[in-house]
Amino acid sequence: MAKQKKKRNKKYTGADAATKRPSITRVSAVNRSRFGQWRHDHQRQLSIARTVAIIIVTLIIIVSGVMSLF
Repeated sequence: MAKQKKKRNKKYTGADAATKRPSITRVSAVNRSRFGQWRHDHQRQLSIARTVAIIIVTLIIIVSGVMSLF
């Protein structure tokens, strides 16, 4: 078996080296009302709260339907 050549792990520097590309951060500005901005900031919590509320209301309707059978 032939001896494997060691891989280079050192960064190239100098005139021939590839230049590092600048990172671009894209920002979009939106004019929102106070309530709209609050809703945008708390979107995830509102989604979870909405799901929990729907589940609770559904359970209450099911339980009240079962109780009315007796």
